[in-house]
Parts: sequence; C-alpha cells; structure tokens
Amino acid sequence: MTTIASSFLHRRKRPRDDPHFHGPQRPYRRRVLGLGLCPATFRPPSLAPLRIPFDMGNLSSMFRGKPRDHEAQGLQGYKELVRSSQDLTVATSNDDAGLGRPVVVTRRVGDPRKAALEGAAAAQLPREKRKPHYKVALEGARSHDKRLAELEFQLRLEEEKLAELRKAAEAPKEDLSELFIPLTDEEENEVDKCLYGRGSSTEVLALHEPSNIEVSREKFRCLRPCGWLNDEVINLYLELLKERETREPERFLKCHFFNTFFYKKLACGKNGYDYKSVKRWTTRRRLGYELIECDKIFVPIHKDVHWCLGIINMKERTFQYLDSLGGVDHHVSGVLARYIAEEVKDKSNKEIDISSWQEELLDDNYIPLQQNGWDCGMFMLKYIDFHSRGLNLSFSQENMEYFRKRTVKEILRLRAD
Repeated sequence: MTTIASSFLHRRKRPRDDPHFHGPQRPYRRRVLGLGLCPATFRPPSLAPLRIPFDMGNLSSMFRGKPRDHEAQGLQGYKELVRSSQDLTVATSNDDAGLGRPVVVTRRVGDPRKAALEGAAAAQLPREKRKPHYKVALEGARSHDKRLAELEFQLRLEEEKLAELRKAAEAPKEDLSELFIPLTDEEENEVDKCLYGRGSSTEVLALHEPSNIEVSREKFRCLRPCGWLNDEVINLYLELLKERETREPERFLKCHFFNTFFYKKLACGKNGYDYKSVKRWTTRRRLGYELIECDKIFVPIHKDVHWCLGIINMKERTFQYLDSLGGVDHHVSGVLARYIAEEVKDKSNKEIDISSWQEELLDDNYIPLQQNGWDCGMFMLKYIDFHSRGLNLSFSQENMEYFRKRTVKEILRLRAD
C-alpha cells in the first residue's frame, strides 16, 4: 500500500488527451476512501472526526523528492485504521469523582452500532444525586482533622452532662391521685339522694356548728349540673378547708379563707374602700393567728352573677386575680394591697412596702377556664383547694361534674379530704 501511495504522490499529471484520463485529479483523501472502504468505518456515529497525526515536514520533503526516515508515519495511521476497522475507540464522559466536571474515559468496542446504542441508552438513565461540593470538602476535612474530631467528642460529652443536669433539676411530678378518687357506689347513692331525692326543700341536710352555717336540701340543689353555687355552700366548704389545714398542718399551707361577704364589706365605701368595716374580722383572739403569719390569703369575689378569686401571697409578696372566664381586674389587686398594708400595721404594728410587691398576671395556660356559663363557683373553689395544697391548677372543665359530686359528699360528711 505504501508503494501505491508513493507512486501516486510522485507521478505527474497526464495530458487531457490521454485515453486513460478520467477527469480532474481527486484530492488525496478521497483517493484513499475510493479504495472501496465505507466512510462509516473510519468515523463512528456521533463521534468527532478522527485526526491522524502526520509530519508536515515529511509531506513537503516527499513532494521535493527528499523523503525522511519516517516519511510513512502519516500513511501508517491509515493502514492501521483500515486493517483494524473493527477496533474503534469510544469516548464517554463520567463524573464519578463528584467534582462537577466530566472526566473523559475511552474504551474499545468491536461494533460501532452497538456503541451508539449503548451511548443512547446511557443518556436516558436518571443521574444519581450527588452531594454538594462543600459537603464533600467538609467530610474530607473532618476525616483528616484530628483536632476537629476531639472537639466533637468533647461537645457530645458536654451535651450529655447538660441533659443529666436538666433531668435532675426537673421538679418531681405532683401526686394528684387523692384529688380524683372516684366515688364508691354507696357515696354515689348518697349524693343522688341529696340532690334528687324526695323530701322537704327546707330540710337541713348539713349543719356546721362552729360557723353556724346550715345547708338545706334546696341549697344543695345548686350543686346539680348547670347550677350556680350559692353563699351557703361556698362558705361551708371554706370552713371545711380551714379545718383540714388545722387537722393536718404538715400536708397543707398555712392559709386564711375569707368568706363571700368580706370583699363586699371592704369595697363598699365611698371611694370603693372601707377598712374599718372589716377591721374586727381578723383579731388574734378570733383567729388565733395574724395574717402576716400566713402563706396565702384567699378572698372570694362575687361580681353580680360571676365568681372570681383574689389571692394575697404573703410568702412571695404578690397579688393574683383568678377569673375562670379569663378576665383581669387591676382594681381588686389595688384594694387588696391597700388592705394588707393597713391590716399588718394595725394588728402586727409593722410597715409593709407595698410598692415592692408585684401583681402577677397569669395567662390562660396557667388558669383552667370554664367552657359554660354556670361553673364559675366550682372553678373558684378548686382554685382555693389546689392552691392551699401548694399544687398547680391541674384540672379542667371535664372534671367539674366529678367535683360537684365530691363537694356534696364532703359537705354532707362535714369533712374535706
């Protein structure tokens, strides 16, 4: 093949009248392709044209008739290509390194058509999701940075210690079991007989001799569902709470429970305040103690048809106003602040700087709220009951039916549990 190509390159043009002349001389590349080889043999589909390296110096020297030692390098490439037409190289791109730029990989295939089909199938496959470059770099840095690994270990240790401290600092869960003890069958029958049984409405079913408070069958009916609590039921229950504290002082806070008439007297003056009208309510001879010795002082407040509660927290020096409808009344706190200052000065001969005390505003998450228009009195009694135990207000509207029955039972037996 080298001899044929060399004679072809060095021969001269023939005259046009030469019988063997078949037209203008074709370019060199088309002469080679004219040897009966298919162009697809040299260039697979969708690939860039093959480039065969050759030496321009050799080619020019061949035209000058001065061939060099490696003058056949250019034609040697064609020879190898023709001889191994089935040994082709296919270039593919890959990004397995995850660097964001393709890496060219070459492989040899025997069939160009098969390579084209494989390339088309590979293009239709979904691309694997790669990690962002910064994550790959960060993981690489962490794997080689021993100091960073030590810091992460120390951080985990500190987090474990902090979790243990928080767990130890958590307050123990309150024991509320005795506050929700179900009534026995005998107690249920006793309550039903009191609320719905036959008999005279004026019949006295409970009489508290120390306070001279009596509750008739008619008065008990306010503890039926949808009933509004009256003064007799509320005041007798408060007397039972006072006796409970005296009976078991180690279980309950030292509290004072004003009755439902106290705030009406205190706030009935011309300026909405009259200390003289309640001055004798709290003498040591009458109570056996002074209000300054108490932890909490409870003041029931009745507003037309709604019951609320005022609390003087002597231990924490705060005032609270609890309304089961979520209301706020700063006037009540002002009246109670003025009262306790005069009361302590009158009974204990001590001055209290009320300006340093705070009015504690409680949100709806702290105060259980009623979901109807008649349970305000029952909510007020349970505010007092839970606070006198030093417990959070852990009850809701769903417990009101049970609390009504339990209150009937405790008043009938003249003992608050």
